[in-house]
Amino acid sequence: MLCCSVDQLIADDPLRMVDELLAARGINVSHETVRQWALKFGQGFANQIRRRLPAAGDKWHLAEVVLTIAGVKHWLWRAVDQNGKVFDILVQSRRDTRAAKRLLCKLMKRQCRTPRVMITDKLASYSAAKREVMPAVEHRKHKGLNNRAENSHQPTRRRERQMTRFKSAGQAQRFSSVHDVINNLFPAPPPPPSSRGEPSRSDPSLSILGRGHRRHR
Repeated sequence: MLCCSVDQLIADDPLRMVDELLAARGINVSHETVRQWALKFGQGFANQIRRRLPAAGDKWHLAEVVLTIAGVKHWLWRAVDQNGKVFDILVQSRRDTRAAKRLLCKLMKRQCRTPRVMITDKLASYSAAKREVMPAVEHRKHKGLNNRAENSHQPTRRRERQMTRFKSAGQAQRFSSVHDVINNLFPAPPPPPSSRGEPSRSDPSLSILGRGHRRHR
């Protein structure tokens, strides 16, 4: 319920939409009450969120995805660590060295450090920006290595379809920034063993292997 309410706020809907959403779940409050809640409890929640955030990893996965906003192409640049934690996102109208450099500078300013390894696709702009900003950092360029960053774009794509595209670059920036912070707090659970290619206990092949093993003993 909290995530639904936050999504409504991110989408630039008025507070009246939030009290209607809560009313549908049996909670009758006014939009002014919602605003007072945010003023009274918001800072406390924010402090708890910061304490709950896991430590950042030392591998930075960087990727960019195209967004069409009002008929104009924009690029959403995202950085995550090896555990899927989103460091930052940046919506820009360019996909060049200047845009990549701006992302790296913003990351270094917020993280107060450089990564041990930077992993990207083969876009040449990353290499040029890295040489200027952090030349000593190891850079690995391979499409297959960067699945972590590519997969982190999927929630934004789903929300973009639900909202019938973003109305402006500012809206896309605001939504993605807050949405990624929420995703960091509620990471997706690891896949079950069977989905990782490991046989489950109910797999009939295990019983066959077991019978064969006992037969040869």
